[in-house]
Amino acid sequence: MSALLKVKDLKVSFFTPAGEVRAVGGISYELNEHEVLGIVGESGSGKSVEAYSIIQLLQSPGRVIGGSVEFAGENLLEYSKAKMRAFRGDKVSMIFQNPMTCLNPVYTIGDQLIEALTCHRSVTSAEARKRSIEMLERVGINNVEKRMKQYPHELSGGMRQRVMIAMALICSPKLLIADEPTTALDVTIQAQILELMKDLQKQTGMAIIFITHNLGVVAEICDRVAVMYGGKIAEQGTVDDIFYHTAHPYTRGLLRSMPRLDETRKDRLIPIKGSPVDMLNPPAGCPLSPRCDECMKICLRADPSETKLSDTHTVHCWKHFSR
Repeated sequence: MSALLKVKDLKVSFFTPAGEVRAVGGISYELNEHEVLGIVGESGSGKSVEAYSIIQLLQSPGRVIGGSVEFAGENLLEYSKAKMRAFRGDKVSMIFQNPMTCLNPVYTIGDQLIEALTCHRSVTSAEARKRSIEMLERVGINNVEKRMKQYPHELSGGMRQRVMIAMALICSPKLLIADEPTTALDVTIQAQILELMKDLQKQTGMAIIFITHNLGVVAEICDRVAVMYGGKIAEQGTVDDIFYHTAHPYTRGLLRSMPRLDETRKDRLIPIKGSPVDMLNPPAGCPLSPRCDECMKICLRADPSETKLSDTHTVHCWKHFSR
């Protein structure tokens, strides 16, 4: 299986009046064709920032200061604005966290879908309308002729998210980036959206980067997982590696803080103590060291390099460095 996307030592900083905020501190991963990669971590860990960096959607004063992002052998960070504009929506699409703020409130659903298609494909208005209707039907929206004429505020949250998915997939991209697409939805609609995304991924064969803080969602939809903390990847592996052969203390902390169906009611959830790392003044050593129960002296002094535990499983932790 060939690698569709290669992120190598990506570094992203925000240059603020208070100083440099190192949002992403040199992360590397690969995404194969037809694969679903989950990027998980708490708020502020750098999940969304690295995703926006891939398609040059970083807000000022954010800037990529190092590394490369290769898509099908080409470095996306070297693309001009015009080339990236043509690339976004065609080869790579993104589903954003809140569909209400991403859909244009003064244009109908149909107009926005048709525009997304005609920006990248030479089609007639009749062909674009037909394709838009087909996509709405494909994502499970009923009475599509009526929906095409409606505005975003006339749809429910779940329907708006389905419209965002239809818009993202209308040009049949090779890679879909989903930035917490189910966070604002109730659990019933969330399950429907996850099922829809799994079905569409099987039908189209696209690769997906699924960004979330919910490990339950990761177990449901992903093939591989990258756990991020403090702007760095703490652990990376298959779903089985992460859930059944957990190596990093932060990953264990995330799993302990989630309710389990196979535990008794007497067992209490164990939160991760302390506060998230201050990205303006990060620790000298491991980003987790101030919150880690297994912290050693070397953890306070130096950031651990990557240790390979198996062909599919890597971790950044001094406890595994000697292996």
